Amino acid sequence: MTTYFAAGSATTSLSSDDFREALNQTFAAIGAPKRALLLPPDGTRFFSRAGELTILCRDILGDRVSDIMPALGTHSAMAPNQLDHMFPGIPHALFRPHLWRSDVVTLGTVPADYVSEVTGGVYKKPWQAQVNKLLRDGEHDLIFSIGQVVPHEVIGMANYNKNIFVGTGGKDGINESHYLSAVYGIEQTLGQANTPLRQILNYAQDNFCKTMPLLYALTVVEQMADGTMHTRGLYIGDDHETFFQAAKLAEKVNIKDLPHKPKHVVTYLDPSEFKSTWLGNKSIYRTRLAIADGGRLTVLGPAVEEFGEDKQIDTLIRKYGYQTKQRVMELVDANEDLAANPSAAAHLIHGSSEDRFEVVYAAGKLSDEEIHSVGYTPGDLAELMKRYDIETLENGFHTDVDGSEFYYVQNPALGLWRG
Repeated sequence: MTTYFAAGSATTSLSSDDFREALNQTFAAIGAPKRALLLPPDGTRFFSRAGELTILCRDILGDRVSDIMPALGTHSAMAPNQLDHMFPGIPHALFRPHLWRSDVVTLGTVPADYVSEVTGGVYKKPWQAQVNKLLRDGEHDLIFSIGQVVPHEVIGMANYNKNIFVGTGGKDGINESHYLSAVYGIEQTLGQANTPLRQILNYAQDNFCKTMPLLYALTVVEQMADGTMHTRGLYIGDDHETFFQAAKLAEKVNIKDLPHKPKHVVTYLDPSEFKSTWLGNKSIYRTRLAIADGGRLTVLGPAVEEFGEDKQIDTLIRKYGYQTKQRVMELVDANEDLAANPSAAAHLIHGSSEDRFEVVYAAGKLSDEEIHSVGYTPGDLAELMKRYDIETLENGFHTDVDGSEFYYVQNPALGLWRG
């Protein structure tokens, strides 16, 4: 198992030329594939630069790139304009949608005793390792997973084989992975590289993917206070060490330890990325370790128009709302519809403040009644956007119009904030 390219530091800023050189070096080492499947993320990871890496792969390999499958997980399929935005110039005919409820195969089962061992006995069920059938049956000699390592609520640090088993995973694997992580605890998971779920996915890769030609390209991207982006690292390889190198750098540049816990945090959800609370609740996940008890989180979501991207999950969010972990676990035990959708239950847990702080949600395309019904406080978007001018605010502490202090986060998907 090998790391073919590794470059990065807290002050590195990699260019497109650096990316091209890294890919050329990698393909020279492994040999040009005859039939390659590329697995980038979807538009919700636009700033990962995975789109650019995908374009460069197609440029270098040409028609040897036979298939491109955005690793949607449970997200909606990318529309043509979204494909053009993230992958300009690549023919739409190359893209394959991932259908997480149907187009999957089970590679194997991680035994219950192993799941229990790594979760400290918190979760004792076996876990199904599922992937899109194209990965197993597509006759590719290269499956190239491309994405960003960044703090994450479900697995601690996103990407690597999460892109395989969740991004192209199936209903059972996705549901159970999210719920076991939520039951284990989001606070114990955020920003950690070797979480229980990571160990479970590593087990699955080591035991069920030995004949699968997997390769990973992992970026580490830092957003500066003024909003500019720097790619601090790129790691390409086929082993766990490649991921842990990237995660170590992401810990340095993507986790912001604040000098004190702010009573008020304001986050902005870019309309091009966030149209649902399913995605937009990264504003809650990534700032919850920073917000003081009794504090407030204000979410500015101009394009938020739904709760779940999946209609079935949207219905469940509307029915049960965002509640504490203990309460959601009780609801799962008592209600068949929620028990049948553990990823929805996990989302309800992750989206709860656990009654520690208030969540004011200014969703541009949801009514006050809808926001209130799921457990949040409605916010007046026009008034709050005027009060918190996203065109002038930089990430960091600011003084509000009433003289109080608030902390502003321009894009909660790009980091983790702790107090």
